[in-house]
Amino acid sequence: MPICIHCRSPVKTLYTTYSKADDRALGKGVRLTQCPRCKAFADKYVEHDFVVLFIDLVLIKPQVYRHLLFNRLGRDDGKFDRSILRLGILLLLFDVYLTWARIEKLALPTPAAAPPSPLNPSSNATSATQAETNASLLQAQPLILQYLFFLLLVTLSTLAFHFPIRLLCSLRAPRPLRSLLPYYPHPAPLSTALLVSSCTKLFPILLIIWDYDLPSSATAVSWAVIVNNVAALEILMDCGYVRAGGLVAVGAGCRWVVGGAVLRAAGL
Repeated sequence: MPICIHCRSPVKTLYTTYSKADDRALGKGVRLTQCPRCKAFADKYVEHDFVVLFIDLVLIKPQVYRHLLFNRLGRDDGKFDRSILRLGILLLLFDVYLTWARIEKLALPTPAAAPPSPLNPSSNATSATQAETNASLLQAQPLILQYLFFLLLVTLSTLAFHFPIRLLCSLRAPRPLRSLLPYYPHPAPLSTALLVSSCTKLFPILLIIWDYDLPSSATAVSWAVIVNNVAALEILMDCGYVRAGGLVAVGAGCRWVVGGAVLRAAGL
């Protein structure tokens, strides 16, 4: 059942169509429903395009998250909406590109490297040799094998981020821990919230046009995505920012461990 994006009160319908030749994107032939509780329009985003939705997602407006999670992408059968599956594939493939570029930057020795330390020259030589070894190991493999490796790395890291959060929310914690772990036994909406709030990952597409400092940009985008993840879980479960932040921290920690293990196993 749809809800009001302002007060979360259930409403019967979000809009009424009174013309056959309507264009909901332009607001023609559509009359928005007024919430009986707060007297505001129940969901103004039904007549907004995706550009407005994306901007408000980046600005972390609770109303646009409620519109997407409850009124547009929410399903009663507990399955994923098709658009979420497409978004997940897009984010996965784009994350492969970012991870590949970042690790190549880290593996290759840069001309602006730090000067060797006179106190410990052997450690400097070891680091340079290791960087060259990692770079040669990566570049010596066929291109398709490199892509499959990074696809596997990103897929495992993404699963390691989603599954712990879904598992913790599906458990009925003992009474002393109920104030720490929210109970939300609906895994599909949880992953939907995490994927929708990860749209900020698409910002580094500008790196294709302009040359930025990739490690710094990747770090900034990663923190922005984490903030959006916390906000999305809090809006979905209404559990408070502390508990939502704890869940995201657990997922991020598992993702870091799995990603590091895969990279170490590959010698990178």
